[in-house]
Amino acid sequence: MDQSVHVKEMPLEGQTILGENLTFSNGGKGANQACAAGKLGGQVVMLGSIGRDNFGDMQYQGLKNAGVSVSNLHISEDRATGTAVIYINERGNNCIVVAPGANEACSVDYLKEHDRLFQGCDYILLQMEIPYDAVFYAVRRGQELGKKVVLNPAPAPDSLPDDIWRGLYFITPNETELMTLTGMPVTNMQQIRLAAEKLLEKGVQNVLVTVGEEGVVVVNHEQALRYPTRPCRPVDTTAAGDTFNAGFLVSLAEGKEISEACRFGNMASSIAVTRPGAQNSIPFRDEVLEELKNFHPVPERL
Repeated sequence: MDQSVHVKEMPLEGQTILGENLTFSNGGKGANQACAAGKLGGQVVMLGSIGRDNFGDMQYQGLKNAGVSVSNLHISEDRATGTAVIYINERGNNCIVVAPGANEACSVDYLKEHDRLFQGCDYILLQMEIPYDAVFYAVRRGQELGKKVVLNPAPAPDSLPDDIWRGLYFITPNETELMTLTGMPVTNMQQIRLAAEKLLEKGVQNVLVTVGEEGVVVVNHEQALRYPTRPCRPVDTTAAGDTFNAGFLVSLAEGKEISEACRFGNMASSIAVTRPGAQNSIPFRDEVLEELKNFHPVPERL
């Protein structure tokens, strides 16, 4: 559950400031991505853990309303639903502190209990707000089954086991996460490309870097391209990356090319950032398709 506070500027260490407009909204990276995939027309099942509390009830119902299959969610009896405290400044940028709570109960054993879902899917989308051993198990199991595994490495770890890199069809960091994963500067497009190529050397098939108002950069062994997004004035960037990841993956699952998937994901994300909140900011498929009628970006070769 996201608890969002609007502030003029982010607080410094030891500083007390006044904020305004405290709001509660359904959030969490995995839940955001599942919700967005559902709203954008995907057939999505979510595995994860919530608490047996009011926040958990709100998450369950919100995901169900978005078209997500939630019947396999784990409900923890002794851990509260995970929460996040979000500061949002006047420019729409945010910083987030997560208290995982019931997310810690998304265990390897729980995933093993639902192996039929791994066997029956086309894509596996993962983030890193659940225990690492569960993330790594899901990557390895997906690789064993020949599934296309997509990892959004957020919050970004300093490193990943060698075999995990090789199990990824796509990795989708933002600039900060790319810098953490590689230890390389990413202040311009050329540096982003070089850092992405370092991940290719580790065995990842495709690297996609979300770069905010600049769109996304896709790097693989054949090409390096930047796909522009639609210019907009952001209100709240919470769930922007999650919305892109979901839209991108829904398009891939429908058989679209990477260029079209980026176009769809970029548009969905550009709509989400003009609205406050996480899951409630995510557009439905019809909204995105309508806006796409007049959005025909030209990729830039890097």
